[in-house]
Amino acid sequence: MSNAPIRVGLFVTCLVDLFRPSVGFAAVKLLRDAGCDVEVPAAQTCCGQPAYNSGDRADAKAIAANVIAAFEGFDYVVAPSGSCAGMLRVHYPELFADDAAMAPRARALAARTYELISFLTDVRGLRAVDARFAGRVTYHDSCSGLRELGIRVQPRDLLGSVAGLELTELPEGEACCGFGGTFCVKYPEISNAMVAAKAACIRQTGAETLLAGDLGCLLNMAGKLKRDGADVRVRHVAEVLAGMTDTPAIGEPGPG
Repeated sequence: MSNAPIRVGLFVTCLVDLFRPSVGFAAVKLLRDAGCDVEVPAAQTCCGQPAYNSGDRADAKAIAANVIAAFEGFDYVVAPSGSCAGMLRVHYPELFADDAAMAPRARALAARTYELISFLTDVRGLRAVDARFAGRVTYHDSCSGLRELGIRVQPRDLLGSVAGLELTELPEGEACCGFGGTFCVKYPEISNAMVAAKAACIRQTGAETLLAGDLGCLLNMAGKLKRDGADVRVRHVAEVLAGMTDTPAIGEPGPG
């Protein structure tokens, strides 16, 4: 792994900021341990995905323009979310394709944007972490990370280096959890059926902990598992890789 310091702008994401700040702190630790100088631009807001997915291109463009301005000048932009990273990397260039002034700026941001775990492995060459987590876990691949960004082996490679951790693969692991941002609000019955199927697969593994790289998916699955009375803890993969698991799991009483 290269030891040359690089300047990284952390795109925290709305859900991490509002519901799980510990994921942001874990991301900062992992990036610094990988030799990065990390900054968190105060001007950042939402990535604009809810507006974009709802067909509101005008607001999506306004939000995207703010994000582009906030993160210009960084060597890389990193997000602990495949969904948000996918929005910046894949959909920002589409939003501004017909805008002569903004299109090159959107493409430049997209080329420098990565999801956290893929950045650590694919860009920084990280192959192992100094962390310990006792117990059996299973891992959910979020749709955006898997299908838009090709993230699958990267988290598994790093989890394989965590002392005490046993990974059991999910049956039907590539199936959506039913969150989908505004999808779960627009189609609650379909969403609930999807997360019910996912929760059944999680319980089938016998894992004590569920991990994933997108907080939206994690909140959705944690809620369903709790309503079903399942004894499964839920965490963002960054928390485990950073060795920062002292906080309550997602959905448990207490901070976070």
